[in-house]
Amino acid sequence: MACVAALPRSPDRALLARATLLFKYYGFAWVHPWPGNGLYIHWAILGVLALFIAVGFLYRSSTVLFFLGYTYTFLLEEAVWVNHRYLICLFSFLLIFLPANRALAMDAWLNPKLRSQTAPAWTLWLLRAQMGVVYFFAGIAKLVPDWLHGEPMRVWLARKTTFPVIGRFFREEWAVYSSSYAALLFDLFIVPLLLWRRTRVPAFCTALAFHLLNARLFEIGVFPWLAIAATTLFLSPGWPRRLLAIARRRDGATSVGRVAPASPAEQRAVLSLVAIYIAIQILLPFRPFLYRGGIEWTYSEHRFTWRMLLTRKWVQSYFYVTDPNSGETFGADQEDYLTAWQANQMSWNPDMLLQFAQYLAKVMPRSGPKPLKVEARVFVALNGRKPQLFIDQNVNLAAESRAWGRPRWLLEVHQPLPDRRESPFQNPFEPKLDDFN
Repeated sequence: MACVAALPRSPDRALLARATLLFKYYGFAWVHPWPGNGLYIHWAILGVLALFIAVGFLYRSSTVLFFLGYTYTFLLEEAVWVNHRYLICLFSFLLIFLPANRALAMDAWLNPKLRSQTAPAWTLWLLRAQMGVVYFFAGIAKLVPDWLHGEPMRVWLARKTTFPVIGRFFREEWAVYSSSYAALLFDLFIVPLLLWRRTRVPAFCTALAFHLLNARLFEIGVFPWLAIAATTLFLSPGWPRRLLAIARRRDGATSVGRVAPASPAEQRAVLSLVAIYIAIQILLPFRPFLYRGGIEWTYSEHRFTWRMLLTRKWVQSYFYVTDPNSGETFGADQEDYLTAWQANQMSWNPDMLLQFAQYLAKVMPRSGPKPLKVEARVFVALNGRKPQLFIDQNVNLAAESRAWGRPRWLLEVHQPLPDRRESPFQNPFEPKLDDFN
């Protein structure tokens, strides 16, 4: 079966209810979906909890339940990975510990003792650090030869020539390189520019334009809107109250309750936990640098590293099952076991390839006590390169164990980037006329 990796696009939530096999993150195979219509009820409850959090009603319990409930849906299926779903998990976790219900919240209105117009500085800086990690490592990920040579931006823009006003320039090389390097510089330097008071407002306006343009050009779901909201954290903390004061034509002063200051021991404990959390968020994206070979070919370290829209893959994958009891070998059709979305995502993800091979070994019939062997022929063409083997075709994937690091059966492929200016949409698996001469 041939699969084409395109822009990340959120699948229908019903996929989790329709799929026969659900791909699991390492260590979370025990997470299973609710029976019947349970998942739809689950999402409805998450919507109610999100509303409670927004208005500050039963805030602490709502944040805990929302974090657990949303992370549960995130862990159900590895094939629906997108960066913003992971980011929502992280933000919902942090909200549990933030005093976001002390002002302009129903909890503060119902319990005046909670009211306060101040919050500890670490709460704001923790959220800023989280968003800063996203921006910075998205920029670091772009410091690769393909991106610096205009791929895959060349393909993305060539598909959007109908974009108002500027779309007519999208096939021009200067537009391709300008877009690639502008995105790189934006991700690397937007946080320092937001932190410096003199450049904060123009930097925020730039971020606003950047994310709105991404929302229009690319199908990346809620991420641009989430990023815009999170970027407001870098503005002065009092900006929402000043806006309310202007709207109400008064200074916005309200009765202020007193919050007992934390003891030195409590402050040290909080700062230590914050430092540990930030250290984890910084170290996780550094994992790809621990291994030899380009991450764009292996994808085993793709997740949790804020790598977004960096590659365009064309994939063809074939699975062969051998029954050692009879010596018979036959092909397995992915469409018999996976949805189209799952097959597309699985074909270029080593961890999911391994899971599918082991699933085949369990469900396909055999004629004796010996376990089935499953081998795969997976060809990947990255950013228009010629198709290359992605994994060792002689390895019995059914006998391999899942590992946290890079699997030994992944192949390193280093091939120069071809000239894609003339035909950016050419499918590398489609034969050209010259191939028959």
